[in-house]
Amino acid sequence: MTVQPIRLFGDPVLRTPAEPVVDFDAELRRLVADLTDTMREQNGAGLAAPQLGVGLRVFSFEVDDVLGHLVNPVLDFPDEEEQDGPEGCLSIPGLYFDTKRRMNVIAKGFNSYGDPMQIVGTGLMARCVQHETDHLDGVLFVDRLDGDARKEAMKAIRRAEWYDQAAPPVVKLSPHTAANPFGLGR
Repeated sequence: MTVQPIRLFGDPVLRTPAEPVVDFDAELRRLVADLTDTMREQNGAGLAAPQLGVGLRVFSFEVDDVLGHLVNPVLDFPDEEEQDGPEGCLSIPGLYFDTKRRMNVIAKGFNSYGDPMQIVGTGLMARCVQHETDHLDGVLFVDRLDGDARKEAMKAIRRAEWYDQAAPPVVKLSPHTAANPFGLGR
């Protein structure tokens, strides 16, 4: 269990879809411990494996005093209710932008031993689960912003002291179209 460096915006691993976990072994449990330790050290609500440079579908979370992790998550949305509010990311440190998300989510997956589990989240927990699952798909929360807000976010990122000018950012539109904003049926 060790605190690991977090990959920052511009690192290609953040734009690469992660692979499903197939081995529920001690190595996976070490990864979950590293994710949890690093997330807590940085006071984050969640942290996905690609943010540590590991291309596997697993994330940790700590929201409303609930600490956990989820492996190979699949999301379902029980209704159409939305929330809009500030969102940040440990890979885009110090910057927050209002981001629309679903208010309620049901996330199914596994724990690090391969046992099935489910997270039913609302509000901040729903936001966290959606945000971290996006990371596993190579999507960053700034991709979900509308055009003007995305331009402002990119300006703020380029001005940030941590931003690496030598590695131009890859910005992509969210794969979720306006007709299907949350990727339902994917």
